[in-house]
Amino acid sequence: MVKNNLKFPRLSIPYISLPKSGYSSNKISLAKFQSSTMAADQTKLLYVWLSFSISFIFTKLVQGDNYIVHMDLSAMPKAFSGQQSWYLATLASLSSNLRVKAPSSKLIYSYSHVIQGFSASLKPAELEALKNTPGYVSSIRDRTAKVDTTHSFKFLGLNSGTGAWPVSNFGKDVIIGVIDTGVWPESESFNDKGMTDVPSKWKGECESGTQFNSSMCNKKLIGARSFNKGLIAHDPNITISMNSPRDTEGHGTHTSTTAAGNYVPDASFFGYAMGTARGMAPGARVAMYKALWDEGAYTTDIIAAIDQAIADGVDVLSMSLGLDGLELYQDPIAVATFAAIEQNIFVSTSAGNEGPDVETLHNGTPWVITVAAGTMDRDFGATLSLGSKDSVNGVALYPGNFSSNEFPIVFMDACDNTSELRKIVQKIVVCQDPGKEDSLNDQFNNIQVAGNIAGVFITNNSDVTSYAQGPFPAVFLEQNDGDTVVDYIESNTDPKASIEFKKTFLGTKPSPTVTSYTSRGPSYSCPSVLKPDVMAPGDLVLAAWPPNIGVALVKKDLLFSNFNLLSGTSMACPHVTGVAALLKGAYPDWSPAAIRSALMTTADTIDNTGSPIKDIGENLQPANPLAMGAGQINPNKALDPGLIYDATVEDYVNLLCGLNFTEQQIKIITKSSSNNCSNPSLDLNYPSFIAYFNDRNAKPNSKTVKEFQRTVTNVGEGSSGYKATVTPFKGVKVTVEPDTLVFNAKNEKKNFKLSIEGPRQLDEAVKFGYLTWEDSGRKHVVRSPIVATSYIIEK
Repeated sequence: MVKNNLKFPRLSIPYISLPKSGYSSNKISLAKFQSSTMAADQTKLLYVWLSFSISFIFTKLVQGDNYIVHMDLSAMPKAFSGQQSWYLATLASLSSNLRVKAPSSKLIYSYSHVIQGFSASLKPAELEALKNTPGYVSSIRDRTAKVDTTHSFKFLGLNSGTGAWPVSNFGKDVIIGVIDTGVWPESESFNDKGMTDVPSKWKGECESGTQFNSSMCNKKLIGARSFNKGLIAHDPNITISMNSPRDTEGHGTHTSTTAAGNYVPDASFFGYAMGTARGMAPGARVAMYKALWDEGAYTTDIIAAIDQAIADGVDVLSMSLGLDGLELYQDPIAVATFAAIEQNIFVSTSAGNEGPDVETLHNGTPWVITVAAGTMDRDFGATLSLGSKDSVNGVALYPGNFSSNEFPIVFMDACDNTSELRKIVQKIVVCQDPGKEDSLNDQFNNIQVAGNIAGVFITNNSDVTSYAQGPFPAVFLEQNDGDTVVDYIESNTDPKASIEFKKTFLGTKPSPTVTSYTSRGPSYSCPSVLKPDVMAPGDLVLAAWPPNIGVALVKKDLLFSNFNLLSGTSMACPHVTGVAALLKGAYPDWSPAAIRSALMTTADTIDNTGSPIKDIGENLQPANPLAMGAGQINPNKALDPGLIYDATVEDYVNLLCGLNFTEQQIKIITKSSSNNCSNPSLDLNYPSFIAYFNDRNAKPNSKTVKEFQRTVTNVGEGSSGYKATVTPFKGVKVTVEPDTLVFNAKNEKKNFKLSIEGPRQLDEAVKFGYLTWEDSGRKHVVRSPIVATSYIIEK
């Protein structure tokens, strides 16, 4: 969630983040202890903290924890009828060997696809005993999960007449599996008007549960399941408030309808974003796998959901969640998605919302697509009319009703005198943000507490969305418009103004821009692969919402709506999910890597002003690929990419070998004992390039060359020739050999080498540019980002 200090509740859920430690929620901050001025209080607090920590750790040692256990199926005795019976017998033997009367170990899930193994509740002694049983490979502690459209289709160029929608038949019969918080089946976005019978390949179910039954699924929402055995195993006494696939948070309903919601006319957020809502692939089917709960969420349940989705027959998998700071073999989600890729399932994931800092990205997994969040050319706001003369437009999202009458308007400069503000409650108050840290936040809170008619804030802050969603009428103006307002107030003896909210402005420039909150690369888990991959709309996306979950506050009243505006990489991810479903519909035989390549090499790097896409998190400087990947997805161009960079399971194995993983660590991911490491390579056949020039001990003026081998496949029709061009790099030399590729037939492959020569220690954090392959008719422009960086990934 984007951090802020506002005093009203944030009702959006922009992404799901899985912390590094299952104990993170039990840590007590020492900041309070350190700031205390009384020695007695310090001692007491330290004693409480140490006592709590020791008690908690001791409890964990006694009670144990949940573990995901990897097993070698080749070690299973023939006497067992199947994997589960072997796992149960193995767990039973632990109690026997430890001479425990009643076994405490408990099988949670037996996994069939994502891993060879199971999850179970184990005490420390049982875990140690398990390590000595035949077939044991490794174990990973279960981890907790935290919960950190009417226009976006137009912004991406989708239309009913030409391009990806009609060619793919709007994603007809492509099945999208969504791992999330559940679904609100009554939403009109799940209506199945005009849809044909469910594809025969579908093996999933619509399960019954609390306030949910199988009849709630239809030809659009074809499946709904829930997974919480891991959650319950952590707390057997827990009460699940909604033990069914029904969504009680809204996140799953929003993401799934962003990807594939059907047409809903007259959709809006209290008048903002009015129009016909639809997902990126309105003809696709949706299957929901609820693994994230109000009461908590665990990786044991998440990978069980992925395991079931594979068995059910999904074509595309969408997951707005991830793990941070783990090696690939330690990341259950990375391991599970490898199994999905083996089954030709495309996996879309979110980058996370920890920007603008670098190296904050999760889902750096090389076999999935990692999506950053950008803005759209749509703003929500209000018109401030100054008497009968001028008017200015500003950013606003106030959902309540506001009088059209004129009110006295007053300029209070920094709005830091709260006693004076309380005296002018019947006026519109104008504040000038001095631009200091937290100054806008303080002004906002001062106006809210004072109870003024409305607040008008003049600010250069480019990220005011969270303030605009506040519980009182507020408008945010850029400095030029603010000067107009102040001049009007100071030049009139009785200045008055009126405000008209619920305005939607299209054609905003520049757009898209990279949001400040989207997480940045390089990737911790696989630094040799440039991440994120692409950017998609993630800011203020309108999609379906459960009507019983509040979406906004007006003063102290909670408001409800069938649609909600949310921001985050969680919203960007399903945009790519839906577009991938369109490509899957158009090219059923394309591999996940081919679809990812098509999305990356056709992405836009130029905004609607004709300039390079800018980064809000870097004061609107040109965005680099560590923030936006290859650029903003362009669905219609992706339909005809010309060339693709494909990758096979064997290529990923070579990468794992190149990462110097042990045979056992590679086996955890691939589930195979026969991994061939004769060709280890960090140089995956990927549509992007990242090279590290970070030798801190390098001699002055010493140079090095980083080489990349790539293979491109011609997916265009007939013979064609491509010429390479490279963005000039200051201080770095990039060459391509050969710089011309001639194809004589469709699906023909050609190899080339890209070399980056530069200093062993780069003088800048990031230098970037692009390799472009262009055919003679300029029909196909195949672009790949190149990054040279001095960053060091700390392991």
